Amino acid sequence: MAWDFSTEPEFQEKLDWAREFVTERVEPLDLLYPHRQFHPLDDELRPIVDPMKQEVRDHDLWGAHLGPELGGKGYGQLKLALLNEILGVSGWAPIVFGTQAPDTGNAEIIAHYGTEAQKEKYLLPLLNGEVFSCYSMTEPQAGSDPKQFTCRAWRDGDDWVIDGWKFFSSNARTASFLIVMAITDPDVSVYQGASMFLVPTDTPGVDMVRHVGLAGESEDEGMHALIHYNEVRVPAESLLGGEGKAFAIAQTRLGGGRVHHAMRSVATCQKALDLFCERVLSRETQGSVLARKEFIQGEIADSYAELAQFRLLVLYTAWEIDHYGDYQRTRKNIAAIKMLTPKVVHDAVWRSMHAHGALGVSNEMPFGGMWMAAPIMSVVDGPTEVHKITVAREVLKGYEPSPGLWPTAHLPAQRELARKKLAAWTEHLVGNS
Repeated sequence: MAWDFSTEPEFQEKLDWAREFVTERVEPLDLLYPHRQFHPLDDELRPIVDPMKQEVRDHDLWGAHLGPELGGKGYGQLKLALLNEILGVSGWAPIVFGTQAPDTGNAEIIAHYGTEAQKEKYLLPLLNGEVFSCYSMTEPQAGSDPKQFTCRAWRDGDDWVIDGWKFFSSNARTASFLIVMAITDPDVSVYQGASMFLVPTDTPGVDMVRHVGLAGESEDEGMHALIHYNEVRVPAESLLGGEGKAFAIAQTRLGGGRVHHAMRSVATCQKALDLFCERVLSRETQGSVLARKEFIQGEIADSYAELAQFRLLVLYTAWEIDHYGDYQRTRKNIAAIKMLTPKVVHDAVWRSMHAHGALGVSNEMPFGGMWMAAPIMSVVDGPTEVHKITVAREVLKGYEPSPGLWPTAHLPAQRELARKKLAAWTEHLVGNS
């Protein structure tokens, strides 16, 4: 029996260093250079960021999601979860530590399914932090229903031709390449008839119609593209993982991505709780500090307990992935933490923001960006409703219908069964006396 909630001292030292490094060195970038994380480093930022990345490498924390075969240390998902609890407070920290989405998931599927030539061209620069990538799957008319996908790809000699539209392709604006899902066989189910392609963003026909921003961002800040693939021609070797394999590949990517979102959301909730507690200990009204008010105390208790529960399920799910090495085997808990993420974030941020009053809803506090994480988490990598369905279906696999008319806990039947058991046991005792 081995239930151990401690962290080995050697890795705890790395976490302690990372926490101080993020606080003292990385978080200032969030204040001075917001919205610049996914842009190529210019002459102003490169002398600042590159040495920081090297310090992370020197402490063996660069690309903590990577196995040794890809230049990482093979920490696994559990240790990555502990690190992400620190990195999640900062927009720049994942960039500095080489763990930013969507590049982590994109690197994972190229590593698993790419050819050696594809790995050399696309994977290595991605792992080294030299380029950004984009996962281009969602379509404007389809939402979360892939059966409505219409973006097509067909063979033409030695090439593939891609034609159709994609929406909300994150980071396409500054990406060097796109991973595009397209229908290659419309006569079968989309789950067997879709394929993935590696497409450089400067390929003729890749028309980025506009870059959509998040709520609160100005029009010129958008990083989520509406893309028209206008008969984009790519060589046959651009196919990733084989024809018709898109959804098998996607589950590898999306499973890890959902877990990583939850890991970073733990940090958001913890920051919200920290700010909440500081505020209520600092603000006085009606004769006492807010922390003495029972309404506030109840909300602190709720935020703490919900965060603790959520964090433990995230860590357990990360442990499961390390233990089984199979995202499919852990899909129930992956879906569960993804389902929980938006509500836990919403409630934690709301309580803290509300305790700050007018200041909380102003642009002089960070709650606006934290707040937006909740609705984003409810749709990214699949909507909450889909994950709830997955959880329910997985849970129900462990049960069977009652064998007769009445439930198995029906008390009259239970009493009759108990009488028969007792009578049999009494007869057994008499027979052996």
